[in-house]
Amino acid sequence: MRRALPVVACVLAACVLVACGRAGPPVAPETRVPMAVSDLRGVIEDGAVTLTWTNPQRRVDQTRLRDLSEARIYRSEDDGVVPPKPALLTLGKIAGYREIGVIPLGGSAPGVQGQTVRFVDRQELRFGRRYTYVAVVEDSRGRVNPPSTRVSVVFIAPSEAPLAPEVAAGDRQVRVRWRPPERLLDGSPAGPLSYEVSRAGAIDGPPEAVFTVPAGQTEFVDTSVENDRTYYYAVRAIRDAAGTVARGEPSPRVAATPARTTPPAPPTNLVATPAGNTVRLSWTPSPDPNVVTYIVYRAAALGELVRIGSTRAPATTFTDRDVRPGTYRYTVTGQDATTRANESARSNEVTVTLP
Repeated sequence: MRRALPVVACVLAACVLVACGRAGPPVAPETRVPMAVSDLRGVIEDGAVTLTWTNPQRRVDQTRLRDLSEARIYRSEDDGVVPPKPALLTLGKIAGYREIGVIPLGGSAPGVQGQTVRFVDRQELRFGRRYTYVAVVEDSRGRVNPPSTRVSVVFIAPSEAPLAPEVAAGDRQVRVRWRPPERLLDGSPAGPLSYEVSRAGAIDGPPEAVFTVPAGQTEFVDTSVENDRTYYYAVRAIRDAAGTVARGEPSPRVAATPARTTPPAPPTNLVATPAGNTVRLSWTPSPDPNVVTYIVYRAAALGELVRIGSTRAPATTFTDRDVRPGTYRYTVTGQDATTRANESARSNEVTVTLP
């Protein structure tokens, strides 16, 4: 038993020297930190500064990053005369900047949608001041990435909200018109403004489309709509000054329901065949595929045409029964399936006499 001890000791020593064949160079801690946020953006919106960015998905060493725990926002404030302060990470903080927000990233936190984060700053903002922002993220082991690119925003006054726009619905289109706001929120004249027209599918639903309208234009025609569906429109004024974009509050929403207004083409070649006390009518169908109903009109020789019946397409015949002796005029129209039930012009008239 004593002779086995030197052998065991040698094996253990060899395993330590070579780490049992798995030894490798140590990984530098700085290569395991998350990559920096590279797309931090800021815009003035509804009287606040809205920041957005995309969380990094890799570490500095290019390995996948799956355990982000939180993001932090830092802000500095100045008069905009000299360049903003550099962003230097010191002991997990940004020197010279004040932390104004922490966003949890591990669950379904407000403002987090997938890898995109949205943060709204409303803290003691003053018109004319410049605010510079920096974002950092931290993983589950407390490793903080380098500071993001800085974004500076001069807090300019946005425009007042426009009044409710006027809308006019047509065939697969909605025309939106509005009056430009006269003043900014600080009371000064509004000046030139561009606009955003938003469209939603419900009065309180999120916008499903946003259209940009250049400065000076106060009308927009939306041609990307479907007939017989209701849409809700709002207009927001956009001010661009001092290198900053300020988006004012949106107008109240107004509803519009586009619908087909063009009547279908009429049926043609109407023929009437009397037999006893009946009159059989036949015609060539309307070439319009939207026609779902044919409406039959009849009048006495010198009387006014009155609707007497209808038939569903694709049928192109109709029998008028129990007709008293006399002379009659007939005509037919086509009606489409839209909510407005557009009716075509009349077909040719035919006259028959029953003895």
